[in-house]
Formats: sequence, C-alpha cells, structure tokens
Amino acid sequence: MPDLQHTTSTFTGLGTSAARFAARLGSGREQGSPDPENGNDPAYAHRPWGDGSASPLYCPLPERIDDTLAQEVDRRLALWARDCGFSAEEAEQLGQAEFGRLVVLAHPDCDDPDRLLISARLNAAWWAADDLYADDTALGAVPAELPQRLALAMAAMDPLPTAGSFSDELDEALGGDKVLVALRSGMEHLAGYGTPAQFQRVCYSTFAMFVSWTAYGAWKHNDRTPPAWEYLAARQHDSFYTSMTLIDVLGGYELDSNLFYEPEVRGAAILAGTASVLVNDLFSVTKDLADENPPCNMVLQVAADRECSVPEAVEAVVELHNGLVRDFQDVYRKTRFVPSPQLRRFMRGLRAWMGGGFEWHSTSPRYRTPS
Repeated sequence: MPDLQHTTSTFTGLGTSAARFAARLGSGREQGSPDPENGNDPAYAHRPWGDGSASPLYCPLPERIDDTLAQEVDRRLALWARDCGFSAEEAEQLGQAEFGRLVVLAHPDCDDPDRLLISARLNAAWWAADDLYADDTALGAVPAELPQRLALAMAAMDPLPTAGSFSDELDEALGGDKVLVALRSGMEHLAGYGTPAQFQRVCYSTFAMFVSWTAYGAWKHNDRTPPAWEYLAARQHDSFYTSMTLIDVLGGYELDSNLFYEPEVRGAAILAGTASVLVNDLFSVTKDLADENPPCNMVLQVAADRECSVPEAVEAVVELHNGLVRDFQDVYRKTRFVPSPQLRRFMRGLRAWMGGGFEWHSTSPRYRTPS
C-alpha cells in the first residue's frame, strides 16, 4: 500500500516545487530587501587574467583554496586513471592537469575526497573523450568516427538492458577502450552517491554536450567556419553546465527535479556554465592560435565575424562574459526568497563553481601562457 502521508506531502507541502517557485518569483524583490548593485557585491570582483593586457573578468571570488585536499584528490585520480587503462605517462599528465584541484575549488561545500572524486573522475573522463575522440588527431581523434564513438560513450554511461549475445559484444567493446572504461567507472561511482534522477540528469546533459561535439566535427569536415552566434548556441550546451549538474550530489543533498528544471534556475545554470566556458575560451586562445588548424573558440569566431584583431575580439568576449555573470547575479537575487534551502544552496554552488573555475584556469598548467 502506498505511503499516503508521503504522497500528500509530495503534492501539497512545501515540496510542491517550493510553493510553485515562490509564486513565480513574485516575492523576489520584496520591499526593503537588500539588493546590492552589480559590482558592489563582496562575493564578486573584477579579476585580472592572462598577461594583464585585457580588461578584467567580472566573476565570483573562490570560496575555498585547499591545496592539501586538492593534492589528495589528484593522487587518487591518477591511480584511478591507471586502473582504467591509461598509461603511467597519461596518468601523470592527468595529475598535472589538476582536475582534483578544479573540483576542490569548484565544490567548497564538500571536503570528502571520495565524494570529490565523483566530479574529478567524470571531468577527467569528459576531457579525455574530448581530446582523444574530438579534438586532437595526434592522440587518435578521427572526425569521421566521432559520432559512433560518442554513441558507445552514451552506452558506457547509461547502462542498457541486456540484449542477448549482442550485449556480449557491446560489453567487450566498452571494456576495450580506456575512455569508455573511465566514463563507465565515473558513472558507477556517481551511482553510489546520487539518486536515479541525479544520475540521469548527468547523462542527458552529457549527451547534449556530445551533440555539440558532432557539430564541431561537421564544421571541420566541411571546412566551414561557423559565425559566432552559431558557435555560441552550440557552446552553451558544451559548457561547464555539465559539470555543474553534480553540485548537489557532492554537497550531499538533492535539488528537486522540478526546481532544477525551473526555467529561471536552469537559465541561471546555463548562464554560469556558459560564463565559465567563455573563461576557458579566453584562456585557451593563445594555445588555439598556435594550432595549425585552430579549434572553434569564441574569440576567434568573433574576430572572423567582425574582421577585427584578436585583442579586439578578446574585449568583446570579456564584455559578453561579464554581462552573463551580471545576469546570473540578478537571478541569484530573485531566488533568495524561494522557500527552499536546497535551491539557495544550489544557487550558491553555481556561484562557487564560477569562482573556482576561474581560479583553476588562472593557475592550471594546462592554460598557462608560455613565457
């Protein structure tokens, strides 16, 4: 017999998606409520970056820097990479990329190394798939093979029902590719901590990201340079939003799915993810320019569209980034009054991710500008 008390509270209590999202945010700007003007919020700052020649990036400050914890997560991550089939050299390079430090910076409400490894493993697996399948031909990326590789990556992440002997061949394929092993292992680790809804949330945000990768592959295959608006449309689904879907898992709570997918909340998460990935494009532009066949990068797309210099395009992207962060601030303020502690914690987690992500990009050897 169903638990009627539980059923009733699910549909009529405060769990009714936080009182229908606080009557569609009607209380978000109460009279007399603190509403700091953009630029005066102590959680944010204009931060210099790169060689300091470009305008600063407006972003949250990091909430925690704990190098000891980061080193422990990176140590465990390198051991895991070896178990997945990566060579000793590849595992060492993975450690040097400091993905463990990224997640320690990005998830300041979690100090459990094993729980932090959920995000560290999945971020490392996503980066490995991006490098080895999509971006780096020297590492084995073959654009024509990208779609079928990503189809297997989805099968590795989201286990399929048994299909007789055909499953034997699938399992053999999934166990014979280190990237697929890493993706499957990362999701198995997630399943030990997250709910089914959180598990599937990560799957489907990743699969949307994979679609953007195929768009990049098609542009390369057709020798086509997309306009900046089209690249940005794809980039918003290929952003750190995917990583941010893990915020509540690492925090040890669950944001109700109906709140997670509220248009304003999802919009705030997309803003945070896109702002963070524009930071990635800005820090990557020097490295990308050195490539004989530069990958798509918002700075380079803007430069091509406007027929302007790279420094001018950098300024345009900095302006775009800063505007997205201010838009996020506005939604953050509106949602403070929604009667959901989980939502307030998740929104702070998004803010913390942006701050930690900037700190990681500004210090990671992966993006360090050669002197």
